[in-house]
Amino acid sequence: MKIYDELLARGLIAQVTDEEEIRELVNEGKATFYIGFDPTADSLHVGHFVALCLMKRLQMAGNKPVVLLGGGTGYIGDPSGRTDLRTMMTPETIQHNCDCFKKQIEKFIEFDDDKAILVNNVDWLLDLKYIELLREVGAHFSVNNMLRAECYKQRMEKGLSFLELNYMIMQSFDFYHLFKNYGCNMQFGGDDQWSNMLGGRELIRRKLGKNSYAMTNTLLMNSEGNKMGKTAKGAVWLDPQKTSPFEFYQYWRNIDDADVLKCIRMLTFLPIEQINEMDKWEGSQLNEAKEILAFELTKSVHSEEEAQKAKIASHALFATGTDDSNMPSTEIKIDLLSDDVIGVMDLMVECSIVSSKSEARRVIQQGGLFINDAKVESIYHSITSEQLNEGVKIRKGKKTYHKAFIK
Repeated sequence: MKIYDELLARGLIAQVTDEEEIRELVNEGKATFYIGFDPTADSLHVGHFVALCLMKRLQMAGNKPVVLLGGGTGYIGDPSGRTDLRTMMTPETIQHNCDCFKKQIEKFIEFDDDKAILVNNVDWLLDLKYIELLREVGAHFSVNNMLRAECYKQRMEKGLSFLELNYMIMQSFDFYHLFKNYGCNMQFGGDDQWSNMLGGRELIRRKLGKNSYAMTNTLLMNSEGNKMGKTAKGAVWLDPQKTSPFEFYQYWRNIDDADVLKCIRMLTFLPIEQINEMDKWEGSQLNEAKEILAFELTKSVHSEEEAQKAKIASHALFATGTDDSNMPSTEIKIDLLSDDVIGVMDLMVECSIVSSKSEARRVIQQGGLFINDAKVESIYHSITSEQLNEGVKIRKGKKTYHKAFIK
């Protein structure tokens, strides 16, 4: 199966500008394509994982990825999918986040022998002169058309800042710059980026002419990838310090039955023929499919050794409930205790089992919290330093385990 047909079979493509041309380019290994990653945090999360897998698949087929770190667009903040203004980051924070992204991306994409390019748009966006940008780029954008774009619709309800309005122009300029300087002939993104990406092609047409425009294409990734990795306590991170390999494994092990085969298609590198056979699975076989998914993704992100450890720990924990050697844990600082105790709701928040005390209250009142396998009946329950010295096992519901301790 050619790579383009495989991408279709895996459900990775939602929309393209010229299917025949894109099919030919990627199948023949002639695509130089970019995907952008704005450094909004110090780690990538699984919402980025579809993009990373797509890049890796295309690189394996002989195409050349251009990894774009958004060190420049990070100064503005992408309004896509937002109902509020992003927190403004300092230049130091942006650079730190870019450095973290780079280390993580290098685990997936091979940069040796010029097989891929890593660039940062801070290198050209911060050098742009404002009046020059308005004349040379801004003149080619209709504000009326921009405001109809999907990426701005949600922000319009609460107020779209002039700062955010410039994001489309910046992203469009990225493609123009990458085309001119790196021969980048294709751009990929999620569905909320479609208008921004088309803006890039249009800028190339207006600035460089129809022949250059005809050399470029845009591919829209399946938006399901952007919806993955969201839990009650936030994103599922690729950084093991933020989401441990065990937690990462458990997240995929516990996804809905309806999503497991879709995730296996999109995110693993198992042969498509093997996955097609798994389409027939049902009932208890879906649990086996979830274990396959969890193992394959943990192996891709962390290592086969970590995946094996997470699998063994998961079986031991959920089979007997006693082996907590690989359970996620949090060291509680002694100054968080008052009169030698800490309230159970404070402990839940400190361990990131919940995002707030109000959520902790709901979990307890609904009978979903257990401390050392005993149900917590009161929101006023407290944990002593003596208990924390020995290590306290916390369980929320049937599937979330955590350990708290004081050294």
